[in-house]
Amino acid sequence: MAIGFYVDVTRCTGCRACEVACKDKNRLSGGMRFRNAHTYSVGSFPDVRAFSCTFSCNHCDEPACVANCPTGAMFKSEDGAVLHQDDVCIGCKTCVNSCPYQVPVIDEEQGISRKCDSCIAIRTASGQPACVAGCPNRALDFGEIEDLKAKYGEDLVNETTVHPDPSMTGPSLLIKVKDAATTGEPTEVAW
Repeated sequence: MAIGFYVDVTRCTGCRACEVACKDKNRLSGGMRFRNAHTYSVGSFPDVRAFSCTFSCNHCDEPACVANCPTGAMFKSEDGAVLHQDDVCIGCKTCVNSCPYQVPVIDEEQGISRKCDSCIAIRTASGQPACVAGCPNRALDFGEIEDLKAKYGEDLVNETTVHPDPSMTGPSLLIKVKDAATTGEPTEVAW
């Protein structure tokens, strides 16, 4: 079984409601985030295009964070989610340095790494992750990958010009793209 996120780049506006919902649910302070939204421009005047995309843990088939964690704090659950055991983590940053998606972050207050757990407690109670529920444009969804493909179509990808090569970890991520996200050299738009 593989579970993961669906991101519709044609609907994402970079509003960051997903970030806020995640920060609120996880009680994250300061700049700590488990989900990040970014907006990019491609091209040059007068042919400029833009796209926004939101990023989080991809609950990979072969997660580098799990493979390289020296204590077993990072692990893959039965349903395919990549989870973290705070009480086993030693804060060595190996997972942070291993993840090609830059997902785990160091919680300086606690001295450990932390990451998205796909809102496992909410999902266990039959709910959706906070980021999915908080997206006003319905650009996010979460579930079994095969179910998401059936719901959103087979023309989905797991790589854009701003995502690393998926062959490294096999991300459980499906993206509905728009042309600007697949061609050209993207430049992040500062907010």
